[in-house]
Amino acid sequence: MKEEILNELEENIEKALNNLGERFKTVRTGRANPSSLDKVMVMYYGVPTPLRTLANVTVPEARQLLIKPFDKGALSGIEKAIYEANLGYTPNNDGESIRIVIPPLTEDRRKELVKMVKGMAEDAKVSVRNARHDSLELLKDADLPEDEEKNIETEIQNSVNKYNKKIEELLDEKEKDLMSV
Repeated sequence: MKEEILNELEENIEKALNNLGERFKTVRTGRANPSSLDKVMVMYYGVPTPLRTLANVTVPEARQLLIKPFDKGALSGIEKAIYEANLGYTPNNDGESIRIVIPPLTEDRRKELVKMVKGMAEDAKVSVRNARHDSLELLKDADLPEDEEKNIETEIQNSVNKYNKKIEELLDEKEKDLMSV
């Protein structure tokens, strides 16, 4: 029973950590990063389609993204979707591909992004607390001896503390990345 509770806790917390990592990837840092376009959905023949399935996204220079669609007919739809995604990018369509020059971040924008990233980290911590709460509920329902229950509670809390520390490390790393010019 103990292993089941701890395994479920670890699984739920890992999901929260992975989600946080994915969300952090979408926050741009002033350098070209193809994953900043992961959430862009393009209307392709009337169906919302992820940009990644319609084109190759490469980084020819440090502050530039190059999008080469598999079907040149999708160029205008891709361009429109990038505008609508409100990423702060201005796509340049040359008839063959789309180039995006990544503008440098202003100090105010960096501070806004840091606030946003801190909110994402706090959401992850809430998910960890919810996973702890669920595990403690499972533990109460298990009808174990009191001393064993206390030992498992301690293990649950140690696990939560370990993952909260990982979240803080990820946040510090992303903050440094955002604030470096």
